Amino acid sequence: MTTRVLGIDPGLTRCGIGVVDVERDRRARLVHVGVIRSPADADPGVRLAMIAAGIRVVLDEHAPDVAAVERVFAQHNVASVMGTAQASGVALMLAAERGLPTATHTPSEVKAAITGYGSADKAQVQHMVARVLGLPEAPQPADAADALAIALCHAWRSGAAPAAEALTATPAQRAWAAAEKRSRVARTYVRTPR
Repeated sequence: MTTRVLGIDPGLTRCGIGVVDVERDRRARLVHVGVIRSPADADPGVRLAMIAAGIRVVLDEHAPDVAAVERVFAQHNVASVMGTAQASGVALMLAAERGLPTATHTPSEVKAAITGYGSADKAQVQHMVARVLGLPEAPQPADAADALAIALCHAWRSGAAPAAEALTATPAQRAWAAAEKRSRVARTYVRTPR
C-alpha cells in the first residue's frame, strides 16, 4: 500500500513543500518538491495568500493522503516565529478543509526519523533525504529538502513504514539513539526531592 504524504516546512519568505509516495517497506519516491516564495516587503495578508495559493496548487495536482507540517518552536526572533506560525496555520487549515489527516513534527523528531540522531545537522538530513529518495543531490534550497524530510518522517513515524533507524542509520547512530532514548526515559521517571 502506498501513502502519498505532503510535507511542509512553513515559512513566510520561503515555504518548502514536498510530496512523496511511501510504501509499507519504506521505499519512497519523490513526487514533487519546491519552494513557495513571498516578498518580504509585501503586506502579511498578501504573503499568506501567496503561500496558500501555492499549497492549493500542490494539493490539486498531487492529491496527497495526509499532510505533515514542521511544528513551530521557540526562537529568539519573534518576528520569524510569528511568520512561521502563520504559514503553518495556513497549511494545516488548507489540508483540513480537504479532509486530510494532519500532523506536526518537531525538528528533532524529523532529524531522528531521517538520520537516527535527533541533533543531526542540516547537511546530514539533506544527505539522507537524497539517499532515501535516490536523488543525485539534495533539493535546494534547504527548505525544499526539509519539506521532504518532514513528509518522510511522518510516513515512517505514523506506521506507513517501519522506523527509519532500522534501515538508514549506521550502527553508531542506532547505538547513540538507543542510549539517548534510555537516558530520556530515565530522566522522565527521576523524581526531584522536595
